[in-house]
Amino acid sequence: MLQATPLTEGWMLRHEGGELPAVVPGCVHTDLLAAGAIPDPFLGRNETELAWVGRRDWTYETELPPVDGHEQTDLVFDGLDTVAEIHLDGRLLGRTRNMHRSYRFDVTGMSGRLTVRFVSAYAEAEAVRGKLGERPAAYAEPYQYLRKMACSFGWDWGPTLVTAGIWRPVRIERWSTARIARVRPLVTVGEQGLGVVELAVEVERARVEAPLRIEASVGGVRAIASLDGTEGVVRLEVPDVRLWWPRGYGEQPLYDVELTLMHEGRPLDVWRRRVGFRTVGLDRSADAHGTGFTLVVNGERLFARGVNWIPDDVFPSRITRERYRERLGQAADAGVDLVRIWGGGIYESEDFYDACDELGLLVWQDFPFACAAYPEEQPLRGEVEAEARENVVRLMPHPSLVLWNGNNENLWGFRDWGWEARLAGDSWGEGYYLGVLPRVVAELDPTRPYTAGSPWSGSWERHPNDPAHGTHHSWEVWNREDYAEYRGEVPRFVAEFGWQAPPAYATLARALPGEVLAADSPGVLHHQKADDGNGKLRRGLERHFAFPEGDFDRWHYLMQVNQARAVAAGIEHWRSHWPVCAGTVVWQLNDCWPVTSWAAIDGDGREKPLYHELRRLYADRLLTVQMRGRRLVLAAVNQAGEPWAGVLRLRRMSVDGEVIDETELNFRAARRTVTDVTVPPELVPVGPKEFLVADAGGDGGVDRNTAAGTGRGSATGTGASTDAGASTEAGASLDASTSLDASVGTGTGVDTAAGRGHGSGTEAGAAPEAGASPEAGASPEAGASLDASVSTGTGVDTAAGRGHGSGTEAGAAPEAGAGSEAGASTSGDASTGTDTAAGTEAGAGPGRDARARPDGVRAVYFPLADREIPYPRPEFDVTVAPGAVTVTAHTLVRDLLLQADRLDPAARADRGLVTLLPGERVTIGVSGWKTPDPDAARSALYCLEPSR
Repeated sequence: MLQATPLTEGWMLRHEGGELPAVVPGCVHTDLLAAGAIPDPFLGRNETELAWVGRRDWTYETELPPVDGHEQTDLVFDGLDTVAEIHLDGRLLGRTRNMHRSYRFDVTGMSGRLTVRFVSAYAEAEAVRGKLGERPAAYAEPYQYLRKMACSFGWDWGPTLVTAGIWRPVRIERWSTARIARVRPLVTVGEQGLGVVELAVEVERARVEAPLRIEASVGGVRAIASLDGTEGVVRLEVPDVRLWWPRGYGEQPLYDVELTLMHEGRPLDVWRRRVGFRTVGLDRSADAHGTGFTLVVNGERLFARGVNWIPDDVFPSRITRERYRERLGQAADAGVDLVRIWGGGIYESEDFYDACDELGLLVWQDFPFACAAYPEEQPLRGEVEAEARENVVRLMPHPSLVLWNGNNENLWGFRDWGWEARLAGDSWGEGYYLGVLPRVVAELDPTRPYTAGSPWSGSWERHPNDPAHGTHHSWEVWNREDYAEYRGEVPRFVAEFGWQAPPAYATLARALPGEVLAADSPGVLHHQKADDGNGKLRRGLERHFAFPEGDFDRWHYLMQVNQARAVAAGIEHWRSHWPVCAGTVVWQLNDCWPVTSWAAIDGDGREKPLYHELRRLYADRLLTVQMRGRRLVLAAVNQAGEPWAGVLRLRRMSVDGEVIDETELNFRAARRTVTDVTVPPELVPVGPKEFLVADAGGDGGVDRNTAAGTGRGSATGTGASTDAGASTEAGASLDASTSLDASVGTGTGVDTAAGRGHGSGTEAGAAPEAGASPEAGASPEAGASLDASVSTGTGVDTAAGRGHGSGTEAGAAPEAGAGSEAGASTSGDASTGTDTAAGTEAGAGPGRDARARPDGVRAVYFPLADREIPYPRPEFDVTVAPGAVTVTAHTLVRDLLLQADRLDPAARADRGLVTLLPGERVTIGVSGWKTPDPDAARSALYCLEPSR
């Protein structure tokens, strides 16, 4: 039987005569850090002091003892980063130049000093560039000239820390007669629930003539096949399999597969994996709106509720199985059902995909190409095909993996960022994305779809980032516009969009020890990597708020709220246009270090308000206020598997708490559909003092008479909402006059300074290809930009409120009139906040009993920018108890936020932004806070204040 022995002990790291202990797996930076030889690059501006590490050569050494007892001994590296020479006892075993591959060397009968010498990645990249010629890229670093994690060289959210080392496990394998070299599992589902597992096996032989047999089992079914030569196939058919589903659609049953290589009744080697039975397809058919991009799993068409994933640490060897599980568990808890592994990172470890299999998270896997023109000549071309073949087969067992994608933004870059003229006919990667990679996937993994890139419209006859065709990256909004402009188009699938915010306060405080925090303090600026990032943050904020000069707490709070508002504006709009739009993938879920970025979870693992907002936005049921031409509607988005029927309670209110008018409407949204309910004219808020509150109750299944509305999800007319599936008729959801002209909001303009999306060479607002805009189904009128009366998520000039009102221990009476200093507030407008956990009926004021309202879904709509709204000064009581902070509102309290990490760096709150009507209360769960104190709670509470 094959015996594997990890080779983890006794490693030393050497450089220029010095040596220190090394951890394997690991990298040079982590070894230097553990030895105290370098400062923590995540703290302060230490990163700038460590550029030398990536420009030097490094050597790892250990002793390989003699081994015997088998016919062959192999030295196996699962990952070497990146350019290395391997010697054993002075003999060259081989050279490597690809971080994304594994390597195997025959060391039979050998022992002695094992040396792995790493050449600087810069030196190798610059040598390849000198040989093959200059290629354009979004960043100045030479990451496109070698097969290495591109973001090691820095990105607009990451540090430049160019690594080297044995970053994945290394082991000695001893075997006799033969071993399993590769197993390629094709898992399909046939008619009547028949699960089929076809295992294509390749072996390596030490004895050519030895008779071999393979035995396999899955789900109680066994099969045996003889193996002549080095290849064979065994097929297993499992009746009545339980289907694997994405989270929210069903369960995730996993089946153990075992394949044993036998010789004369004796096992030689064994291969074990888990598989799931499911079908997956990608509907890219043309329709009245353009060309779709809809994932279909087990015949069910999905609106993908996604996030983009970057490496969770700039040093990937530090990411443990537990950390993967924690981070992906956070994603699942936020309602996410798809994770896109971005192309500037890595093929993740098995731990990542195992967690996704168990959690029901669909995986979209980019091949590692991002934001650059990649040479197609040798030595790169052979490396690209070899890594693709290895990783396609390695990842095939995982049912969570549903899509292969050729690259990130390179097809777009060629067309829009000035590459074509600069390349002057040189290769740039097109042959990979439209040739090598689809050929490899079709040959090895025909069970999964492949797309050439993201964004990609499917044809060079259209602009690569045409929102009406295929995948779209929406970065014009962040780079140049107000986030209300997300409503200017209805892309078929939004694969990237996002808005920045700083990390949690405790994360910044840890990363910048001793620094007086300010928006423009040296450390804060260093931990902002986006080109003109703070400038874009400021301009984005000033569209909604007066900039809080000199007040870091206000700045920090408002920026986090603005991020949540921006993402909400996009997702609410696009979800309301299902099935024309079939998915949103937020940039981004996570960070690789403490930084101001687009992430929902910061580099220390703390959840920003955006994370909690995603829990609302990606819930199965979402209520959102949208414009349909000149009509104000409530869109009831029902992604659940059961109908959503009930009563909509609409209240037109004033900011002083008065209910001006109210009504109740019955509604019904069939499973996986969206139903629009027109807001009656008398309920539409008018002027700066009024807003609309809509609460949806519902029993989840009782069919009631529905209000007149538009059901989308199939080709239906006004009124009847049916199951998702076929595309809607043109005009099903909007007046015909509201379709977008081709010149509106195609997103083909780019950020010339290489911000998110982005390269150079195209003016903002460049005209799209003909037909680039959606047909009827988009919301604004042709050529019209959305003004404040239509947009959602606009803000208010605030006085920065922290913990207004009184604070008491649980059960204690508040002090009369007690309050705190004015503090940071948050934005608000038509963002349709959903507070499913509670409050009381509006109108209960001071002195009345506050009650938590029944579970339901809420939308809140303010028609004007917050700076125009005369909010009252918020008044509320605060009580604390172990594990809980309860806030009871006496006035309108907009976007209340408990920053739990200000209570204790270990503290976490279970919710983010909450809007309370007068008399409502919310209880915020707090973990990790050992000494509850009402004054401390009050000081960590922020909400919107009246403009000064």
